[in-house]
Amino acid sequence: MNNSWKQRELVFILVYAAIFYIIIIRYSLQLSHDNYKKLYGLRPGLISTQLNDASDAQWRNFRSNLPILTFVFGVFTLMANTVRAWYDLKAEGMSVVWLLISLAYLSYLHGAFIFFILAIASTNFLLVKIFGRTKYFPFILWVFNLSFLLCNRVYEGYSFASFGDHWAHLDKFRGTFRWHICFNFVVLRMISFGYDYHWSDHNPYVDQEMHIRHCNTCSSGKTCYRMLQERSVGIDKLSYTIYLCYLLYAPLYIAGPIISFNAFASQLDTPQKSYTLKQVAWYGFRWVLSLLLMEIMTHFFYYNAFAISGIWKQLSPMEVFIIGYGVLNFMWLKFFLIWRYFRFWALVSGIEAPENMPRCINNCYNLESFWKNWHASFNKWLVRYMYIPLGGSGRKLLNVWVVFTFVAIWHDLEWKLLSWAWLTCIFFIPEMILKSAATSFKADNVFKEFILRELSAVAGAITIACLMVANLVGFVIGPSGISWLKSVFLQTEGLPTLFGLLVTFYVGTKLMFHVSDTKQRTHQS
Repeated sequence: MNNSWKQRELVFILVYAAIFYIIIIRYSLQLSHDNYKKLYGLRPGLISTQLNDASDAQWRNFRSNLPILTFVFGVFTLMANTVRAWYDLKAEGMSVVWLLISLAYLSYLHGAFIFFILAIASTNFLLVKIFGRTKYFPFILWVFNLSFLLCNRVYEGYSFASFGDHWAHLDKFRGTFRWHICFNFVVLRMISFGYDYHWSDHNPYVDQEMHIRHCNTCSSGKTCYRMLQERSVGIDKLSYTIYLCYLLYAPLYIAGPIISFNAFASQLDTPQKSYTLKQVAWYGFRWVLSLLLMEIMTHFFYYNAFAISGIWKQLSPMEVFIIGYGVLNFMWLKFFLIWRYFRFWALVSGIEAPENMPRCINNCYNLESFWKNWHASFNKWLVRYMYIPLGGSGRKLLNVWVVFTFVAIWHDLEWKLLSWAWLTCIFFIPEMILKSAATSFKADNVFKEFILRELSAVAGAITIACLMVANLVGFVIGPSGISWLKSVFLQTEGLPTLFGLLVTFYVGTKLMFHVSDTKQRTHQS
């Protein structure tokens, strides 16, 4: 009877979801058509006479450089893989090959300013080698890297003129991309190398034998990514050449995904075996299909243009919700495409990095699952190098504030990002309380299971709404937009829309439960 009830519920949910997306698509098309003359960032498109939303600078730059990037990485990977096959190179040899390739790539990107990258990276290497075995090393590592993370932003990458007039002429050779923007990722790699060196004798936070017993991948004879990063590499792989190769590795240099030093160095010796050639090709083909989806979205739905033009402040509460929901989906697909593109080239060249977007944004109903599936490689980095050393789940309530404040500063020095970080931390508190209550509540019969499922769905709806608010504040409207959002939705006209979107998120959470149940049954069979 319980299964029959769930099946009827699923039919209702699917019908509701279909109606919801029909309404969203219809309203979005109408809004874009009626307001396109007022929007900034629209350009002639590839589809018929449609304009294309190129208002997002990051996506615009990536999309316009796709042809040259694809040609360059195609040549790079062909060269590296050919040399590896001809000379049967191992870690040290491959690190030299990729380091030379990466230095040529960075010389084009940053010109003479590559000097600053090499100088800071070399100093970090010396600090690791000198203090890496001492108990106060983590403090030195964090102070050094955080100092440069902040100074790089404050001084916008420095200038050669500050070293004297006879060096000033080098400021003309800036390359095509600001080096201090990419250096955020280099900082994460420098910290990773430092900790992996510090833990090379023994990692006090991981029981590798227990992991192997409980991991399906490792128990089958293969090696999962977590084991690659937790298992220490030999002392021969802690060399300056491999270290620099890791920091500057061309396919992952600009945007990641982020890979730990141990995982990277171990794959220089033996290329990744998790993906066959056929699977890598299918991965690339799916990326092309996703790119086509993005082209359709930006040609017909001008979500991001509404956000940067400020037009959405003149819209009704229903229209504000649609634009906000669309902006978040646009952001997800943008990062999905950028990160998967660079991960694809890493896979082709034999390096498996973590997937950054393993789950769709529309399939996350709590904060923990959302952050495990949005920039997931960064999440893995934060857990390994910050969260666990700070005390892990034993001090979770305190640790999330430290971690998310760092994430905000790592992105940029802006108040709206700090607002985003602290809002997220505030929203974590009720979720932790509810999870603790749910754990103590024993669903030992059908009725209690039903009650727990309903309460979880309500909590999921509230969490999704909070996630939308936090991300819109952090990446679109800023902290001043909080009062504006309240004035839009907490009034007579806005309350029906607020109720409707909470009901929709409730139904969407129930749909996610069904998806999870189906995956669990498939896994068990």
